[in-house]
Amino acid sequence: MTTTAHPAQHATVFDDHRRTGLINRKTVMWVFLGSECMFFGSLIATYMSLRGRSLNPPYPGAEFSFDIPFTTVSATVLLISSLAMVLAVAAIQRGDIRGTRIWLLATCGLGMLFLGGQFYEFTTFFVAEGLGIDTNIFGSSFYVLTGFHGAHVTVGVLWLLSLVILSFRGKLSQSSSLDVEIAGLYWHFVDIVWIVIFVLVYLLAPHGGGH
Repeated sequence: MTTTAHPAQHATVFDDHRRTGLINRKTVMWVFLGSECMFFGSLIATYMSLRGRSLNPPYPGAEFSFDIPFTTVSATVLLISSLAMVLAVAAIQRGDIRGTRIWLLATCGLGMLFLGGQFYEFTTFFVAEGLGIDTNIFGSSFYVLTGFHGAHVTVGVLWLLSLVILSFRGKLSQSSSLDVEIAGLYWHFVDIVWIVIFVLVYLLAPHGGGH
């Protein structure tokens, strides 16, 4: 008698679901985000330990201060982008491709607006304040920390734009909602990291007389 093998017997590690019921790709993303937490944790710890050790200005508290209102607006923009990302995930899960495309583009737009603000801030610090990455320890640790975060936002924007392109090519559907959801996990992580940076680097910095 010939028996037919159950499809589960041919499952590979690349299947979306393991026998435990966990989703492989989502699990991999959580592991990756865990490693990213350690990466940014080390950068933040380095910044905090070196912040007050610069021998030459400018640095917070020495004729220099952050433009808190401007950075608050940038942080708000990034937080709103997280809401747009949530709406994009909800749209793809109910099969609304047009809505998904709109909210993904909105998320990308807000992300690029944040990056534009960060570029303006860096330019202002360098030109008006004379703070470069090689000026002092504060400049080095500050630009490395915020620069790496900006790089992560850039990766996220490119990722979401690729999903938008796939939607126009008809390769993004309700059945592929996991792709958007995983991208959303990355985007929310980037937003949460910025909240931590905003509080520790900007709000808790000594106030000087720069701005």
